[in-house]
Amino acid sequence: MSGDGRESEGGEEEVRGARRIPGPRGAADDLDLASVPLPPLPPPGGTTPDEAVPEQSAPKPERDGPEPAAEEPVPGPGPGPDAADSGPEAGSGAEPVPGGPGPEAADGGPEARSPELFVSSAPVGLPHQVLKALLGAWALSACSAEETAAVEDHLTGCAPCADEALRLRDAVGLLHTDGSLDLDPTLRTRVLDGCFGRRPARIPVPEWAAPYDAETARLDALLRDIGDSEWHAPVRLQWFEEERQVSRRTTVAGVIGHLMAVDGLLSTALGLDDPLDGGEAPLDPTERTETYWSATRRPPTRAVREPWRAQSHELIRTASFAGRNVAETSVSYGAFALPLQDAALDRAFECWVHGGDIADAVDYPYPAPSAAHLHRMIDLAARMLPGALAGRRGAGLAGPAKDLVPAGAPGRSLHLEIEGHGGGDWYIALDSPAAVGAPERAVAQVALDGVEFCRLVAGHISPVEAAAGQEGDREAIRDVLFAAASLSRL
Repeated sequence: MSGDGRESEGGEEEVRGARRIPGPRGAADDLDLASVPLPPLPPPGGTTPDEAVPEQSAPKPERDGPEPAAEEPVPGPGPGPDAADSGPEAGSGAEPVPGGPGPEAADGGPEARSPELFVSSAPVGLPHQVLKALLGAWALSACSAEETAAVEDHLTGCAPCADEALRLRDAVGLLHTDGSLDLDPTLRTRVLDGCFGRRPARIPVPEWAAPYDAETARLDALLRDIGDSEWHAPVRLQWFEEERQVSRRTTVAGVIGHLMAVDGLLSTALGLDDPLDGGEAPLDPTERTETYWSATRRPPTRAVREPWRAQSHELIRTASFAGRNVAETSVSYGAFALPLQDAALDRAFECWVHGGDIADAVDYPYPAPSAAHLHRMIDLAARMLPGALAGRRGAGLAGPAKDLVPAGAPGRSLHLEIEGHGGGDWYIALDSPAAVGAPERAVAQVALDGVEFCRLVAGHISPVEAAAGQEGDREAIRDVLFAAASLSRL
């Protein structure tokens, strides 16, 4: 062994190929050390006793003054007694030992400082496989500064690694999402719009049937999510009758049976089978529901969902194939009749209202319809208000007409201002259902939120509880609010 801890003769070649033990370094623990060059070794044969082993750590700082005395070498077996004769003569001007201190070493020049092996401002020169293995840590921002620089330098010239890095960064973005796990209520509409944009339906759903299609689909999604026991959860149905609110207790399954029974009026108008067999079913919606409930020997279960959903699908399919003229087909409700396009809108409204009743019973989120569909539902109720006012006036429940005008002429009106979701402005004729509401003949104004107005029309709140901004003729305001509540039914 020589004084610097290396074998002087036989094991020299072995030492040259062996890995050096690295000094302290950063977080790049997965460097390929075989690719880092080793400092040159002295030639075979001994070394000068005063030669110091090069430092492997950080370089010595430069100083203006004289350098401190070198530390004494670690004691060890030195050269033999003939070592002075075997090496080159001291001061003979022989060539310096390769890798040893150069002529400027005594003056504190550059070669007196140890080489910097593991700290570098340039990207670390790593092989492709190591850089590819670092892509996952790079995507998670877990690499050291040197590794990050090396990876990003590599990505500029390696297309496969750049694609993989992009995919990993996208995956990391999904891991950190804070979004809700609930489905977006507009997801179905966006998916259908995307599908129809690529390939429009050969026979599209009529525009007037779109609200019914959407509300039956939303209610069906709620029903798919509830368990068997929740089909028997109690539900309280509310409506307005004879100047007061009334209610009826049933179950979730009973509500779906009620919807199916009243939807049978549209089925009959389109020539389809009526869910109430016999052909002598009543036309009044309340009587039809009571007939269906009484004919059911057992309390309805979730088995009612399939026939109700099949019926709604068949209604939409038949209306789509029937063409434009079917929209004006009359649908009789017993005491009154509606065109099929308005009847479908009425069924969409009731489907939403009773869907909300079911959602309240099973503690399920159930938002309002889209703004466009809600606007059309409010418009239907506003168009029905003059007839409801005339009916209440004939029953002595509303004030007398004050200014009768010919049919189609502008008459005394109430300005109904619906705010927020699905809002707009309507002018309700007060004295005759055949008159036309006009802004210049408005004698009162009522402002209501869109959903609040629909709750009033559904009979879920009383006219005196409606949070309405009111201005003008108090009697006209009262008559219109009570007429809106009278539109409700079971």
